[in-house]
Amino acid sequence: MRQRLGIGTALLGGPRVLILDEPANGLDPAGIRWMRDLLTGFAGQGGTVLLSSHLLHEIEVIADDLVVIGNGKIVASGSKEELLAAAGTLVRSTSPRDLAHALELAGIPSTLAGDGSVRTDADPARVGAVALTAGIALTELRSAEGAGLEDMFLSLTADTQRDGVAA
Repeated sequence: MRQRLGIGTALLGGPRVLILDEPANGLDPAGIRWMRDLLTGFAGQGGTVLLSSHLLHEIEVIADDLVVIGNGKIVASGSKEELLAAAGTLVRSTSPRDLAHALELAGIPSTLAGDGSVRTDADPARVGAVALTAGIALTELRSAEGAGLEDMFLSLTADTQRDGVAA
């Protein structure tokens, strides 16, 4: 209720811009849907919503434009469609470091993400051919276009992830 009251207070006076930090924090599923509908409606009426959140699925559902920040620096920005379309190829194997090395030897830049996947801008068929030549079994090979915002975020911020740090 505190989140809803805060949003209601922010809407008094008819602002053109809302700046929200983790607005869905602590909300139940019904509250999250209410928040999503409210923000979408506000934007649909010409308002602007600047939203900071770690709930990437919620951002993916409501955002039009994104700014991805890793280690205090902007690592990507643009429309959701542009960023997700530029995601390239996502590939997983039982030995991701060997795969990344094989791609490097083939002249294909790649990024080893914190989730164990390897990302590259190369065509999936070319990635598969390199893996086959190197004798590396793949467990997943696909265009990253459908990977979603969470996968894109993890890939873009792989250098700043705190692997092995207990929460």
